[in-house]
Parts: sequence; structure tokens; C-alpha cells
Amino acid sequence: MLEVSEHENIEESQRKSTDKKDLLARLYTGYTNLKEQIHKVVVGQDEVIDSVLCCMLAGGHCIVQGVPGLAKTLLVHSISEALKMDFNRIQFTPDLMPSDITGTDIIQEDPESRQRRYEFVKGPIFANVVLADEINRTPPKTQAALLQSMQEREVSVSGRTYKLDEPFFVLATENPIEQEGTYSLPEAALDRFMFMIYMDYPNNSEECAIVKQTTTNKKQTVKQVLGKEDMMLFQDIVRMAPVSDVIIGYCVRLARATRPGDPTATEMVKKYLKWGAGPRAAQYMTLGAKAYALINGRVTPGFDDVKHVCRLVLRHRVIVNFNAEADGISVEDLLSDLIHKTPMPK
Repeated sequence: MLEVSEHENIEESQRKSTDKKDLLARLYTGYTNLKEQIHKVVVGQDEVIDSVLCCMLAGGHCIVQGVPGLAKTLLVHSISEALKMDFNRIQFTPDLMPSDITGTDIIQEDPESRQRRYEFVKGPIFANVVLADEINRTPPKTQAALLQSMQEREVSVSGRTYKLDEPFFVLATENPIEQEGTYSLPEAALDRFMFMIYMDYPNNSEECAIVKQTTTNKKQTVKQVLGKEDMMLFQDIVRMAPVSDVIIGYCVRLARATRPGDPTATEMVKKYLKWGAGPRAAQYMTLGAKAYALINGRVTPGFDDVKHVCRLVLRHRVIVNFNAEADGISVEDLLSDLIHKTPMPK
């Protein structure tokens, strides 16, 4: 009986191992197919695409920041076309109201009884993928309409709460060079975004390919390769992926090192930062590192994976002081020094 029991345990262990390998292979294949479809429309920007998809696999929201004409909106739209999910675009303007995002109650009259009643009309936030285009062009009151939906995945209107469909992503775009008619996002709103991604100019060969591709009658079509169930499964896989206590400790150490009053803070942090990152930064670094490791074929993340997502998580969670502005020290300079000088746990 003992031998039979041991044999059954071995078979069960082998079956679970095979199932895990199948899940990892399915995630990697889904990610590869999705990226392939995006590249039919978006030329280059591999690191940006990886970061956005990594954020989505981890179940987070992200801001893509860059100057006009770099295909920020096109990137998000291409992702939505490759996903079998509901997609809505919200063009943020100074006169946009919170109800224009969340929806509102309207009076409807029953044609038979002639009785009037309130009926809730859903706003564009009720979708799986929401493009918040030029999110810094609307006042904070309207920007705040996103907070509950991004954190709790629900919307409250007129004392009633409505659940949003899963999965739910807010992918925002932002133009950093325009100042007139723009409103900086409050820190509470920025903290809801998992990643802030910088989109830079393409290189020479990529720019030639962009011009060639967009000045002809030939139009690339994006196929739908992933559905809701696939994305929710991939999010579960990221959550289930093992991560060592050492890696978690490193994420926490990096987050704590951004706080000027913490003993682990670097000299540059103490001199140039006003506020550091909260606990959510360590959570997002851990999730982001797990997702980044999985899309690169690794089961569990390492220190390099944490370093890769560290800037994406921290750059919008730290606030520089006047000394940094006076000395010309940027957030990127501070983060480079932080990553270099924060020791990795043994």
C-alpha cells in the first residue's frame, strides 16, 4: 500500500509540473502573438510595448508620456484591437465633467404607464480597456472620477455602486512639453498608476520605416488574438508565480530608500527629495518583476527584473525639492543613483 501511495504522489507531482509548464507556455505564446500584432502598426518601441503589456499582465494601469507624434494613442488603440475586449476612448478636455466619464442618471418615461423613473446610463469608463487620452488636459475634479474605478473596479453614482467588468485597464497618455491649459495629476491619482512609461523618439531606421509605412495606400490590419478569459488567466499566472523573500526584501528596500527620513536613504535622496514612495511601490515592483520575468521565459524574478521595472514604478511616486531644481538634478538622475547605491540582499 505504501508503494502505491508513493507512486500516486509522484504521478500527481508530475501532473502539476506539466500543468504549470503548459500555463507558462500559454502565457508566453499569448504575449508573443499580441506583440506581433502590435508591431504590424507600431514600428519599433519594443521596450515601451514590453512595459505596457507587462503592466497589463500584472493587472495594473499605466501612463505613457511623450511628445506629440510618437504614436502613443496608436499604441494603445492597437493593443485594444488585438484584444477581444470592450474598448472606449475618452478625450480629456478642460470642459469634461466627471459624469461624462462615469455616467449619469436620466429621467425616462414609461410609454405605457406614463410614469417617470431614473435610469442609469453608463459612461465610457464601463469597458475593459479605457484610453484616457491627454489625461492632463482636464481639471483635477474630472481626473478624480477615475480614482474609484482604478482602485476598487467600481463606480458610485447617486448613492448606488456599479461593478466594472474584469479585466479592467486604464491606459493614459500625457504630453509633457505643453504647459498652457494642462493640469498636473494629483499625487493620489498618480499613485493609482502602476507604471509611468517614457516614449522617446524613434531611431533613424525606424523613422524611415514609419514614413514609408504611413505614406502609402497599404493598411495593416490587426487580428484579435486574446480574449477576456486569456487575460484574466495570465493575471492569475503572474499572481501565482513564485518569488523569493530576498527579492521581496529588495523591492521593499528600494521603496524605503526613496524616503528622505529613512536610514537606508542615499545622500542624494536626503538632499534632493521632498517625498518618497509608499508601500504600493514595493507591491508594484514585485508584481512587475514577476510579469517581466514570465514574458522573458523565466518562472521566478531576479534582481535584474526588479531593476528593470524599478524606474517605471518609482519615477512618478517621488517628489523633488527646490534644491534638485536649482542644481538641475532630475528624477532619473536620482533613481540611477538609488539603484546603484542600494545594496542587494544576500
